[in-house]
Amino acid sequence: MDKIFDQLEGLVERYDELQEMMSDPEVINDTPRYLKISKEAAEMAKVVSEFKKYQQLKDEITQSKEVLNDSKDPELEELAKDEIAEQEAELQATEERIKILMIPKDPNDDKNIIMEIRGAAGGDEASLFAGDLLDMYERYAERQNWKFEIVDENKTEVGGYKEVAMMITGKNVYSKLKFENGAHRVQRIPATESAGRVHTSTATVAVMPEYDEVDLEIDPKDIRVDVYRSSGAGGQHINKTSSAVRMTHIPTGIVVAMQDQRSQQQNREKAMQILRSRVYDYYESQNQNEYDAERKSAVGTGDRSERIRTYNYPQNRVTDHRIGLSLNKLDKIMNGQLDEIIDALILSDQTKKLERIQNGETKLY
Repeated sequence: MDKIFDQLEGLVERYDELQEMMSDPEVINDTPRYLKISKEAAEMAKVVSEFKKYQQLKDEITQSKEVLNDSKDPELEELAKDEIAEQEAELQATEERIKILMIPKDPNDDKNIIMEIRGAAGGDEASLFAGDLLDMYERYAERQNWKFEIVDENKTEVGGYKEVAMMITGKNVYSKLKFENGAHRVQRIPATESAGRVHTSTATVAVMPEYDEVDLEIDPKDIRVDVYRSSGAGGQHINKTSSAVRMTHIPTGIVVAMQDQRSQQQNREKAMQILRSRVYDYYESQNQNEYDAERKSAVGTGDRSERIRTYNYPQNRVTDHRIGLSLNKLDKIMNGQLDEIIDALILSDQTKKLERIQNGETKLY
């Protein structure tokens, strides 16, 4: 913790400096500058408060130990020992709170998400597994009291999904589901397998924060919009009107087609939401240095071609390969009970971020 506390002492000095600046009439009269300074101070306030408490507890423990060493009274010694034990327990608890507060916050953690699931290797079985993953995330969303809405789907004849996109909205959605990004592998006997052999198939999951116009501006001139008649189920009305929308972001070549909503306007809105998130995700992945530091060094690359998790049906086992976690609870996990895996992934991410702070690789604020 020594390196961390060296940084914290500098943080306290910066916080005190900001407090002085906020009382300066010149700063107060400069509204943009004042807001910027007050925001920086607010982000530091809690960790500074805990660190000052930590320093005070250390001083109190030193004083209590001096009393214990100087005392000749057995009763007073006993009281001093009890007091030291309480102070040291509180010191340890404060240190743990400081560690958590110091972990850099992902600015996207409180965002809603757009999730896309695609059947990959394995033909029909891969599409069926994509549908199973969809059900798993929907049940998990229900447990979290999140809203789960399918916005686009391409079903296969066997009842699975070639691809399906959904929006999940609620509290801290991205913070809990961001580590689902990657290739998911299933090992099981398909219903169509007469010889009883276990097959291996994969489906990919893409998790993107939902961005609005404030987060990411896309020049309308960079978007080509095509409208056409919806296909598939939907009745005569849909087939007679050009309600389906295809949006192409010309600089990146990213295409989003939307036909599941009731009107062209609704399809435009949904397509734009998905396009904005895909474009942002694309540009983020191009900046390899930052992308690698923030995502690869966390709990795996998150690359969609990377096998992040295996679902083994014969052994009722799920294994997350990034953290070496195996749970013989496949039935419960497929029923949406993902907390144990997600909590372990978050803890691993926090631990590695703390290590980077301790090694001086990451600076506070």
